Amino acid sequence: MTETENILHVDLGERSYDIPVGAGLLEKAGPYFKPLLKNNQVVIVTDENVGPIYLDRLTRVLEGEGIICKSVTLPAGEATKSISNFEILVEKILSFGIERGTTLVALGGGVIGDLTGFAAASLLRGIDFIQVPTTLLSQVDSSVGGKTGINAKAGKNLIGAFHQPRLVLIDTESLNTLPKRELLAGYAEVVKYGLIGDVAFFNWLEEKGEDLINGDQALRAEAILKSCAAKADVVAQDEKEGGVRALLNLGHTFGHALEKECGYDGDLLHGEAVSIGMVMAYEFCAQQGLCSQEDSLRVKRYLQRLDMPVDLSGLPCQDWTADLLMKHMMKDKKVKDGKVTFVLVRAIGDAYLDRNVEDGDLKRYLDDLLTRSKA
Repeated sequence: MTETENILHVDLGERSYDIPVGAGLLEKAGPYFKPLLKNNQVVIVTDENVGPIYLDRLTRVLEGEGIICKSVTLPAGEATKSISNFEILVEKILSFGIERGTTLVALGGGVIGDLTGFAAASLLRGIDFIQVPTTLLSQVDSSVGGKTGINAKAGKNLIGAFHQPRLVLIDTESLNTLPKRELLAGYAEVVKYGLIGDVAFFNWLEEKGEDLINGDQALRAEAILKSCAAKADVVAQDEKEGGVRALLNLGHTFGHALEKECGYDGDLLHGEAVSIGMVMAYEFCAQQGLCSQEDSLRVKRYLQRLDMPVDLSGLPCQDWTADLLMKHMMKDKKVKDGKVTFVLVRAIGDAYLDRNVEDGDLKRYLDDLLTRSKA
């Protein structure tokens, strides 16, 4: 480990793995990969945005270690996380003549990571995979924890499996090529960790956020490490989301409903939906007297300050209704006995789960939100 590299450990017994974080780690991928491979064959899965930047570089590094590389390049965007693209992916991988010792490598953002992980969980009844996340959102959230899957017509991430990676290799330099909109979308997930359980981290982000977003490499690495450590701790406690892990979904139940209604065509990025969803969660809690108006406004104003979306302005919501959004929420994976499990808040850094949110209270909040959005 060098001074520009830190290694976090996700403790899951036999499924434990490391998360090296640092600058220039893509060039060191071979020595990280080699000890984990069951044979010398990998299939790298990437997309049309990431592939032209990083695929040849990663292939060269791995081939330098004697690793045989095949690759599949898929279209970029949330729409790629579909049954049809999953079929294309697995058929292409199978055409390479893979064995159970073959390892898949997800090179890209959350879409590629989720899709590749699900392919790994499914092919030959389960093969290994490695995450090489290239977006902030995937580095701090989707690459860690073993959630894999694809979207269905009924909703987001409704088809999938828990399948832990063997390694998550995070090269912070990949953020240098990320469009600012994508960076801000990922930053929503960073903020989330402060909001659910670490007010000191949120305070730190309030102070350092602008510099981080504007390119300070040391701050980016520190935020990624803190975020991954927070998620690794939660995953170690609750790998398959039977309890505390659901706290990581702050803002997601609202956000997924917005994504479903907007479609998955890039008009609303996942992180943007989470940003709006977190504001909605705080607003709803403030309206119910569960948290203070001061905390709700503080969260909203901070995200606004960073040019992140905080409301429905700009979304095609003229025909939306509270009933429609609530219908989408009922498709959420956290529904139990016909009730949605909401992540609610008492304060910044104090989130909790509630399975008893009254439909009438939720409908009143959504009606008010939609009325404000159309004003």
